[in-house]
Amino acid sequence: MSLTVIDQPLPYVHLLPERPADAVELVVIHCTELPDLATAREYGERVLYEDRGTGASGHYYIDRDGRIYRYVPGTRVANHVRGRNPNSIGIELVNLGRYPDWWHAARQTMTEPYTPAQLDALRALLAQLRREHPNLRQIAGHEDLDTARLPATDDPSVDVPRKLDPGPLFPWAEVLDGSGLERIAAGQ
Repeated sequence: MSLTVIDQPLPYVHLLPERPADAVELVVIHCTELPDLATAREYGERVLYEDRGTGASGHYYIDRDGRIYRYVPGTRVANHVRGRNPNSIGIELVNLGRYPDWWHAARQTMTEPYTPAQLDALRALLAQLRREHPNLRQIAGHEDLDTARLPATDDPSVDVPRKLDPGPLFPWAEVLDGSGLERIAAGQ
């Protein structure tokens, strides 16, 4: 697959810390848990960290049709996963996840499969990132690294995962096959 990446830098990208390409050791796979790419972009543009003038966003977004968008260059630190941002790249796959009831106890099942076009684009992007970042050797899901739980919105006596992406429908074996990346789990 030939790789075309559409650059759409976030308005605050120049405020994100710079880093050398060899600082990247890990790719974190996310799903947007939103209805579409436009809504994900709106979330990414929101300034959440007033002191820094930045928000939360992945580096790359892969739409359902396989188009790849770059919101943050790999040589900048994006805010996409607690405690791992300085050495990682975040890739977001557009997917409903648990939208719109992320933390409702009875709605924790993710039912939207990832499209073949998304998975093809993801594999091509991972290969490209391996060439661009010489120390990139690991991959994880957001759910592997952020294992925090919080009270459910409908029943505070029940705890639900804060993050569940990319979720049970993500085909890890298919994505890892031939990638040269090792999946890491919580605590690593």
